[in-house]
Amino acid sequence: MTATASTIRLTAAQAITRYLLNQYIEIDGIETRICGGGFGIFGHGNVPCLGEALYPHIDTMPLYRGQNEQSMGFAAAAYAKYHLRRRFMFCTASAGPGTANLLTAAALAHANRLPMLMLCGDTFLTRLPDPVLQQLEHFGNPTLGVNDAFKAVTRFWDRITHPAQVIQSLPAALATMLDPADCGPAFLGLPQDVQGWVYDYPESFFARRVHRIRRQTPDMREITDAAASLAGAKRPVIIAGGGVQYSGAVAELTAFAEAHGIPVLETIAGRANMLATHPLNIGPIGVTGSDSANAIAEQADVVLAVGTRLQDFTTGSWTAFAGDARLIGLNVGRHDAMKHLSLPVVGDAKLALTALGEALGDYLAPDSWTRSAQDERHKWDDYVADNVAPGNRPNSYAQAIGVVNALCDPRDRVVTAAGGLPAEVTANWRTLDVGTVDVEFGFSCMGYEIAGGWGARIAQAEAEADQDTIVFVGDGSYLLMNSDIYSSVLTGKKLIILVLDNGGFAVINKLQNNTGQDSFNNLIADCPTVPEPFTVDFEAHARSMGADAVTVANPAELGAAFTRAKESDKTTVIVMQVDPYEGWTTGGHAWWEVGTPQVSDNANVRAKHAEIEATRAKQRQGV
Repeated sequence: MTATASTIRLTAAQAITRYLLNQYIEIDGIETRICGGGFGIFGHGNVPCLGEALYPHIDTMPLYRGQNEQSMGFAAAAYAKYHLRRRFMFCTASAGPGTANLLTAAALAHANRLPMLMLCGDTFLTRLPDPVLQQLEHFGNPTLGVNDAFKAVTRFWDRITHPAQVIQSLPAALATMLDPADCGPAFLGLPQDVQGWVYDYPESFFARRVHRIRRQTPDMREITDAAASLAGAKRPVIIAGGGVQYSGAVAELTAFAEAHGIPVLETIAGRANMLATHPLNIGPIGVTGSDSANAIAEQADVVLAVGTRLQDFTTGSWTAFAGDARLIGLNVGRHDAMKHLSLPVVGDAKLALTALGEALGDYLAPDSWTRSAQDERHKWDDYVADNVAPGNRPNSYAQAIGVVNALCDPRDRVVTAAGGLPAEVTANWRTLDVGTVDVEFGFSCMGYEIAGGWGARIAQAEAEADQDTIVFVGDGSYLLMNSDIYSSVLTGKKLIILVLDNGGFAVINKLQNNTGQDSFNNLIADCPTVPEPFTVDFEAHARSMGADAVTVANPAELGAAFTRAKESDKTTVIVMQVDPYEGWTTGGHAWWEVGTPQVSDNANVRAKHAEIEATRAKQRQGV
C-alpha cells in the first residue's frame, strides 16, 4: 500500500472499510460512529479480500460471527431499531447460498424501514473462471445472478464493477440508510475479483464526516389545511406509529395530545410511544389491538395518523374507521402521507406536530369525547388485568406476559415476532417506559425473536448495559431459528428467553378453525405424517448451547425463574407449556381480510366465508 499527498492506493474492500470507519453521527450531542460493526460468515466469496480489509480494525469495528446469514440480518435490523435508525450494522456473506440466506432479512428490514448494509460476494466480473462454485447460470443473460434477487427487497442496490465506483456508490447507500423517508436496507454486490482490485482513492474521500438525520419542514399550506380539518372535529383521534419514535417526537406527540385533549391510539410499531398510565393513551388499535382503541376509532370523525404506514392490522383491513371519517396523514414519506386520499402533511413528525399545534391554537376536543375514550380504556384495563391473571384456566401467553410485565425493569426491552405472540404482547403488555417494545409485525417474520433479541442486546449494551433484553418466542419460531442462543452466550450478550410451547403453529390452527376448517398440519398432533407426536426438550437443547435453562409448570414458577434470570449475568431460557386452544386474548380484535374459499364441499367453510364477507360493507375502498 502506497500513498501520495492526495491519494491512497487501496483495494475496493479496504476502501469500503476505511470509509465506514470515518462516518459519524451526532446523537444527543455525542459524535458516534454510524456503523456499529458487522455480522459476518466468511466464505470464498468474501474472506480473501473483505476479510483481509476488516481484520486490522477488529477493535474499532467489531465483527460478530453469525451462525446463519438470515439471523445475522435479523440481528442487524433489531440493532438499528434500538438505535432509532441512527446507527446500523453491516452483514457480510459469501457468494451463492450465503448471500441468498439474507433475502428474508432484507425483506424484513425493507418492510420495517430499517437501515442495514449488505456487503455480499458476487461472481467474477471478468467471467474468466465461469461457471464458478455456487454460480447460477442464466444462458440468455450472463449478468443475472442470485444477487439480483435483492433488487426487490432493498432501498439501494448496486454491483461494484470497478474500485472507483465505491466513491459514488457507498455514500449513496449511506444516504439512503439515513434518509427518514427512504430509509431501508442497502445492498452492495462485491465481485470476488473486484474486491481485491486497487485504485488510487482521493484521501479526502476518507475524511472524518459527521452526519445528521434530515428534518423535513412541512409545507405550511398543508399544516393550515390539516389544522382547519382538526378544528372542526367533534371526535378526533391520533394514531401514533413507529415514525413518532424514529423522529424523536414522543414528547411533541404527548404535548400535542395534552394541549388539545385528543385521545391517542398506538399501532403495533408505535407501542411504547406513551406509558400505559397516561390518561390519553387509549390503547393499541386494530386486528391485534384493544376494544378501547377500536371502539373510539370507529366513532372518530377526524383521524390524524402520525408516522404510520397504516398496515392492514392497524386499519382492520380498512374497516376500523367510519366511512365518512376524514384522514390526515402526517408522515415524512409522501407515499404514506397520502394513503386512502388522506389530507397529507409531508414532514418530520417533531417539526410538523409543533407547527400543527401552533396552527390549531386553543382548540380542545369536546370533554365528553375525551372522557368517553378514557372510560373505554378503563374497561380495557380491567379486561387485561383479568386476562393476564393466573386462575382456573390453563397456562396462556397472556399469563406469561403478565408475570414478566410485573417483574421487569421499566427500561428492559421486550422483543417478539410472528405467530400469536405479537397480538398477545400488543394487547396485554402495559408500557412502563417509552421505546421499550419491539414487536416485529411489519414482515411478521418467524425467527426474528432470538436473533433480533441478540442484535437488540448488542445495541442495549452500548447504552443501557444494566438493563435486560427479554424475548418471547413460541416453539414454532424457536425450532425455525435458535442458534443465536449460542451467539448470545459466546459474545456475553445476555438474553432472557421465554419459550412458550403450545405444540406447533397454534395461532394458525386457530385461524384454520375460525375459517371453518378442521385442524390440519399446524399442531404437531394434527400432522398426518407424524405417527407418534412428542414434545421437544427445549431446556436440554438450550443448555447444549451454553445457556442456563429451566422448565416451569405454571406462572408462579415462571415468576421465580424470571427473578433468578434477572439476577444472573448469563443467557437464561425459561420454558413453559401453554394451551393451544384456551387462554387466547379474545377481546380487542378488528375485522381482518383473509382469503376464504367462495366454494367448498365443507359446509362449515361455506358458512364462515359468508360470515366473514357479511362484514365487508364497512371496508373503506381507498377513499
